Amino acid sequence: MKRYGSVIRVRPEKFEEYVRLHATVWPEVLRMIRECNIRNYSIYHKDGLLFSYFEYVGDDFEADMARMAADPVTQRWWAVCKPCQEPLETRADGEWWADMREVFHCD
Repeated sequence: MKRYGSVIRVRPEKFEEYVRLHATVWPEVLRMIRECNIRNYSIYHKDGLLFSYFEYVGDDFEADMARMAADPVTQRWWAVCKPCQEPLETRADGEWWADMREVFHCD
């Protein structure tokens, strides 16, 4: 299992919409998340930032993320959510949510 954290800004005028969307995530999206070996997935908010945490339990992260990205329902979900988000300028090429480096963990 590997832990992942990432961050993005939420547009202030879209925050309530983002919360509403995530109160009723489409079942097909939740199923794809699980089928792509993601567990314990959470999104937190503070001061205009969204922090995402999940645990990956599969053997090929890149392949699972490609599978998720190719899923038509997930693509529609992302299209609905993207206008609510504002990526960080410091994100790496190809990232929407900026990956974070884990600096501490305690079980």
